Amino acid sequence: MVNAASMVGSVVSLWRYPVKSMLGEELNASEVTEQGLWGDRAYALIDAETGKTVSAKSPRKWGKMFDCRANMPSPSQVKITLPDGTVLSSDAENVNQMLSNLFGREVRLETSAPPEHSIEMYTPDIDGLPDQDQVTDAVIRPHSFLMGQRCIC
Repeated sequence: MVNAASMVGSVVSLWRYPVKSMLGEELNASEVTEQGLWGDRAYALIDAETGKTVSAKSPRKWGKMFDCRANMPSPSQVKITLPDGTVLSSDAENVNQMLSNLFGREVRLETSAPPEHSIEMYTPDIDGLPDQDQVTDAVIRPHSFLMGQRCIC
């Protein structure tokens, strides 16, 4: 039994997000690695034009990310449900084309981070925040597409 004085919280639900910035899946259990939940942010979309990691932190450009849901049925595969209900598999030949069509620009589903990759971040127009109503770049730490060893954090 845990001493109530030493308890700092409890887990009510457990969620994993296999593709950065997409909706994820609720889990009953998960392995936890040094990088966090196994398989969390194991995949990401890369903007082919800029080479940057696609992120919902730039909602004007990538707002449709929240309309997609990802789940990881096996260690080597992610499934993405598009807004119209179409389910794409990461190992399908047309996955990049289908995602590019959805976003209106060329993207690639990747499991390894490009060297020195970054994301675009939008800062809302809220008093006291720096760079209000602007899109700026943020550097993501190296080697951060890790599943065990790959993760976009």
